[in-house]
Amino acid sequence: MKFINFEKENCNNCNKCLRACPSKAIAILEDHAEIVDDLCIFCGKCQVVCQKGALHIKSNVEQVKEAIRNKKKVIASIAPSFPGAFDMDDEYQIVTALKNLGFEIVEETAIGAEIVLDYYNKYWEEGNYENLITTSCPSVNNLIEKYYPSLTKYMIPVVSPMLAHGKLLKHKYGIDSVVVFIGPCLAKKVEAEDFQHKGIIDSVLTFEELDNWLIEEKIVLKNLLPQPFDCTSYKRGSSFPAKGGLIESNGTYEGKYEVMRINGVGNCLEFLKCIEKDRVSGIFAELNICKNSCLSGPGMPKDNTNHYTRIDKVKKYINKKKNYAQGDIGYNVEKIDFTKKFFNRKVNRKKASEEEIKEILRKMGKHRSEDELNCIACGYVSCREKAESVFEGMSDINMCLPFMRAEAESLRNVIFKNSPNIIFILDEDLKVKEFNPKSEKVFKVKAEAMIGEPISKLIDEDIFRNVILTKENLIGQKLVYSNYGLVLIGNIMYLEKENVLMVIMIDVTLAERDKEELAIVKEKTINAAQEVIEKQMRVAQEIASLLGETTAETKVILTKLKDIALGEAGDI
Repeated sequence: MKFINFEKENCNNCNKCLRACPSKAIAILEDHAEIVDDLCIFCGKCQVVCQKGALHIKSNVEQVKEAIRNKKKVIASIAPSFPGAFDMDDEYQIVTALKNLGFEIVEETAIGAEIVLDYYNKYWEEGNYENLITTSCPSVNNLIEKYYPSLTKYMIPVVSPMLAHGKLLKHKYGIDSVVVFIGPCLAKKVEAEDFQHKGIIDSVLTFEELDNWLIEEKIVLKNLLPQPFDCTSYKRGSSFPAKGGLIESNGTYEGKYEVMRINGVGNCLEFLKCIEKDRVSGIFAELNICKNSCLSGPGMPKDNTNHYTRIDKVKKYINKKKNYAQGDIGYNVEKIDFTKKFFNRKVNRKKASEEEIKEILRKMGKHRSEDELNCIACGYVSCREKAESVFEGMSDINMCLPFMRAEAESLRNVIFKNSPNIIFILDEDLKVKEFNPKSEKVFKVKAEAMIGEPISKLIDEDIFRNVILTKENLIGQKLVYSNYGLVLIGNIMYLEKENVLMVIMIDVTLAERDKEELAIVKEKTINAAQEVIEKQMRVAQEIASLLGETTAETKVILTKLKDIALGEAGDI
């Protein structure tokens, strides 16, 4: 199953997801969007901006429930941003809630952050790298490996706090334990499946998924008695989710490197381009894809409070913590391998030549530089970038609003000008807005003379006024205009959005005239047939009368012949 899927029935093709996507990893072909995993950095920006709920993120909730039902040792590692994610009176109410759901052990991922920070200190002190880039944000790691692979040499080769804590938990509770990370980050779901550390984190849930699960189980956090975590975390590790918190939580950074805190995908891209061109050196950079670090992660509950309230809640929780001292974690962490390799996974996208770009632009109706509006309606920042996506097979050529509008208007004009039917548009005052050539021909008046004039100048307006008042369309109405010698079939439609009437009239004058002529011919034919019938009747009657007279005479003569034959006298 893909990490992110689109539900086509919910997608309205608004292209917001594509506009938000920093790596343009969304292919939109034949009005269907699809994430291309090889291009994606899994930042979740597309899901955040989608207001239609068209993106479905791979969920492990049922997998976790199944493990709990099977009585496995299920352990929750909850990210240190949790105080800002849930509505609680006491932060430790989350522990009770998780145990009520069936988690046997509940710890904070902040413990893993302590381990990671110790490693960061080590690399800082050694000073062997020209620059150092933190590797706690999986989306940043994906961005560098896929789009700036030359910079992997600066990435601190250490696992993220999630993986560090997962390794520690597996070491403490056994390899058969089920470790579930819960946090605000979607990219963690992909990071957990990385081949180097597969099986360390068994499932990943977002805070939103946990929130929905609590609602489903009718668990209200504020109604619960708080209980402590199964292992204590410290102030330093708990500061991780705050903006610049990773570095601010460590007071030992001084010496060779200058510290830079870089948050937000735009800032990250700008920094990486800068360092790629060797414009800076001696930098220790903390990079986070989300603009407010983990506190604005895409996996936060949708109806969650605003960012500043989250910061306040997290900071108040941090201030309750005690400071970390080297070795506080224990559990033989020195026996666990916390290193991670980063690779060149460069994305090789098809590159179009300048002539190929120009040809695609021409097909999009962009023949001059002035035609390139760069309106970003398609999701791409420029028309040239859009053309490149067409060449790459990531989008359709007609996925351009000005292009489609021009095409539609062109087709509309062709139909309007060449239609054999009378077409005109009336505004709410029944004044003519548009008047096609057929209308000019039939009513013997130029369009320029009628635009802005009331239709009553030509024909009776009552039928149009009735439609504009009732807002009920009139279809197939026979209309006779004797002064023009016209018989028309009228279709009058009210367009609510534009508040106008669109009138389409079919000229049936000749057909009506033919019908009248046919009726006359029929009448003459019927009359002629009637005359023939009557004449035939008279002839028949006359013949019958003559036959009657001759029959009587014949009878008299034959009777006399009979009598003579019998010897009776008589005259013949």
